Amino acid sequence: MDALDALFNRVSVPRLVEPAPTAEQRQALFRAALRAPDHGQLRPWRFLTVEGDARVRMGELFAEALSAGNAEASAEVLNKARGMPLRAPLLVVVIARLQTHAKVPESEQLLAAGCAAHGMLLAAHAQGLGAVWRTGDMAYDAHVAQGLGLSADERIVAYLYLGTPERELRQPPELAVEDFVSVWNG
Repeated sequence: MDALDALFNRVSVPRLVEPAPTAEQRQALFRAALRAPDHGQLRPWRFLTVEGDARVRMGELFAEALSAGNAEASAEVLNKARGMPLRAPLLVVVIARLQTHAKVPESEQLLAAGCAAHGMLLAAHAQGLGAVWRTGDMAYDAHVAQGLGLSADERIVAYLYLGTPERELRQPPELAVEDFVSVWNG
């Protein structure tokens, strides 16, 4: 697939089924992530893969986090949390590793990790895979961060859900570039 085609036509694919990306496809996903802009060559990212029974354990972690934050969470809400990681055969947790640096503030490091996640989404689309970037409360929960083994200087940037699209991809809306670009003349 042409690079511009991938950029112009990538869409989020929320309905994902088996099979998960192959080892070769995963290698391409991670290689694309590692090409993200990286001021200072800090490589301020790392990735966790979650699949198989680990998705069930992640769902339990999500339910525990909800229970800890809301003792009156309904069984329905807890079951929904348990099912979240089961929506795709593979999840990649994109983690920003924030480092103290005189010239590269944490905000730039978070953006770099976000660019790594975006690179993975583009690489997934280019390979005919389905992918969707999700965050939500579980990306910002301290119990979840601890359960996933994050250190105090790490932040979850994205949960990338990856697999085979369940149905044909939707067409992205055509946006007018001029609605988003203006000239500044000083």
